[in-house]
Amino acid sequence: MIDAPGIPLTLIAFVAVIGPLVFIHEMGHYLAGRWFGIKAEAFSIGFGREVAGWTDRRGTRWKLGWLPLGGYVKFAGDMNPASQPSAEWLSLPPEERSRTFQAKPVWQRAIVVAAGPLVNFLAAILILAGFAYLYGVRTAPPVVGAVVQGSPAAAAGLAPGDRILSINGRQMDDFGDLAQYAILRPGATVTAMVVRGGGEAAARPLTLRIGETRQSDRFGNQFRIGRLGIASPPAHYEPVSLLRAPVEGASQVVAIVRSTIDTLGQIITGRRSVDELGGPLQIAKVSGEQMSLGWPAFVWLIAMVSINLGFINLLPVPMLDGGHLFFYAIEAVRRRPVGPAAQEWAFRGGLAALLALMVLVTFNDLGKFGLWRGIAGLIG
Repeated sequence: MIDAPGIPLTLIAFVAVIGPLVFIHEMGHYLAGRWFGIKAEAFSIGFGREVAGWTDRRGTRWKLGWLPLGGYVKFAGDMNPASQPSAEWLSLPPEERSRTFQAKPVWQRAIVVAAGPLVNFLAAILILAGFAYLYGVRTAPPVVGAVVQGSPAAAAGLAPGDRILSINGRQMDDFGDLAQYAILRPGATVTAMVVRGGGEAAARPLTLRIGETRQSDRFGNQFRIGRLGIASPPAHYEPVSLLRAPVEGASQVVAIVRSTIDTLGQIITGRRSVDELGGPLQIAKVSGEQMSLGWPAFVWLIAMVSINLGFINLLPVPMLDGGHLFFYAIEAVRRRPVGPAAQEWAFRGGLAALLALMVLVTFNDLGKFGLWRGIAGLIG
């Protein structure tokens, strides 16, 4: 087991991951706003009191906040959490009001809001496309290469050469699809459609229970994962052209988002513990660990965090970009905005939910660092 990186490296790595990702997320909002002629009053990386900043010739204040856990772009006219026109907005001269966020049609406001998460996805696509171009793509058919004795696959009757076409209705195009599906579902009972020996016979259903195991990485982090108990057939790395690389990158981002949705669904339905959720402290810890392993591992982590940042912001939760998009969708259908009171209460509820989630993940992070065991030891 490798020793954990020190606090200075962890802090540097955390800032190196979060800072650029927050910047490009907010830059997506900013550039989309500029495209539609909306004036940006402030562009902030971090929250709270300003540490440093400057004002450009367009009147935008670019600044750093003392709490580096996010950022924001404040557009002219966006004067309250629900983005509702206020008396102050109504009193603006017509020319100045036309450059405000609220003066724009709903489709333009939706694009401005969606631009932040979309830029995060684009950044991840470019990073993963770069890996595909440099290292190629590992390919292996969804065929059983070998069966581990005493494993769930052996108990279900799988044999070497069997081709697994789908599991619970989800198509398996590659052996990596099989592994990823099983990893996220320890203990689940599934139905696989199998062609015996890879021949031309009709597929037959096979019921098996995915095994469960715990693994540790080189830093001692523990993971609960699922295993089928089968080995991959011979695989090879296929070279990827420069034109095909973005397609591979996009395909990998879609697969990772699907896995994220699967995991979130398992947590919501109680099949996976909320203890597995991590927050800023866990991200900082993993950032330091990945940086200590070298630049490829660290850049890969940036892509993963970028995907999750984009995904989380698109959730239909008030206070997040997805919450704004949800209200814009209602406005587009109703031809008028949701009432100010309803939006105000929704955003208060969203803020309370986000604060509760932050407390939960911080509690989990501190538990993973051994704080609660230490306190219990002192008390006991």
